[in-house]
Amino acid sequence: MPDLITSRQNEIIKHAARLSSAAGFRREQGLFLVEGARLCRDAAQSGVGIRTLFYTAQAGEKYADYLGEIQPAAEETYLVEPHVAALLSDTKSPQGVFCVCRMRAGAEELEAMEPGLHYLGLENIQDPANLGAVLRTAEALGVGGVLLGGSCCDVYSPKVLRASMGAVFRLPFYVRAELASAIGFLNSRGFVTLAAVPDSSAQKVTEVGFRKPTVLFVGNEGNGLTAAAIAACSGSVTIPMLGRAESLNASASAAILMWEMMREKSGGV
Repeated sequence: MPDLITSRQNEIIKHAARLSSAAGFRREQGLFLVEGARLCRDAAQSGVGIRTLFYTAQAGEKYADYLGEIQPAAEETYLVEPHVAALLSDTKSPQGVFCVCRMRAGAEELEAMEPGLHYLGLENIQDPANLGAVLRTAEALGVGGVLLGGSCCDVYSPKVLRASMGAVFRLPFYVRAELASAIGFLNSRGFVTLAAVPDSSAQKVTEVGFRKPTVLFVGNEGNGLTAAAIAACSGSVTIPMLGRAESLNASASAAILMWEMMREKSGGV
């Protein structure tokens, strides 16, 4: 039987709760908190390093099958009282299952981006739900990875993890604060770099062949890509729209653009 934690003042619990709420602390510790039976099992199945598993007695009965896969992967396991679990939760209806997980050993280097694949680039995406949805779609469509540029929200935040449905555990991602220089490097590597812009003079994305390895860039929800990022790209594309809306939500735009980019590789029509 795992050790029981009954106090919200327990240092192990306080440490885990801080991982949920503070991006800087997550980066400093190289750890993040995952909530939910399915997502924790997904982490275990994806080979994520699980440092600590917490669950309530009720969760132990309700999610026994999930825990049966998570617990062997966890270095430590604790049973927690419901009021203690509430301190760890970021949801309205917590399931009572949580894992402290290790981040990957550093974000992948741009040199690791394979020239035979297509990628997505994001700049200054601030909404965690948007970022998580984009990562989920990118994995589903077979995108090679995602470049996070500028001041994108933390990929390990609870809302991003939930919205990504586990894509964060598997999808390669690359973090660069200065996006324009990263685009210049990708140009030198032979990638086609395309800026998505709401400009009718840009090439329609439906008319692009995507025969060469491409990195397609999508910008901030309100302001789009910065001028520096657009200038650094080798070209620009736009989504042709027949309605009166001038632009789309960032995750909707990214989904359409990725589908077009990956259509030939996926055999779509």
